[in-house]
Amino acid sequence: MNEVIHSNNAPAALGPYSQAIKAGNTVYCSGQIPINPATNTIEAVTIEDQTRQAITNLKNVLEAAGSSLQNVVKTTVFIKDMNDFAALNGVYAELFAPNKPARSCVEVARLPKDVKVEIECLATL
Repeated sequence: MNEVIHSNNAPAALGPYSQAIKAGNTVYCSGQIPINPATNTIEAVTIEDQTRQAITNLKNVLEAAGSSLQNVVKTTVFIKDMNDFAALNGVYAELFAPNKPARSCVEVARLPKDVKVEIECLATL
């Protein structure tokens, strides 16, 4: 049976979806944008700070599911400007050390709340 995952330490869903779904030994996390869940606002300005907040939000959802960043096997990164790719990678490599998950990264025209990055992931328990 699938289980809906919710963390108060991550932003509430902006639409009709769950933060994550646990199915068997897999956690499917919806995309996280850099909303600070404490204030429900986007405080981060730089791609580095936005990436850090988005991954922190993912981390908190994963922990609510009984998983962690270390158990992430795949991410999809949506980036507004591919010129920010190297800066994003610096933070991403730091937060997903030492084992980097498989990843796709695509540039998109626009993201919710006009943020610079959105990241979704799949993880094991």
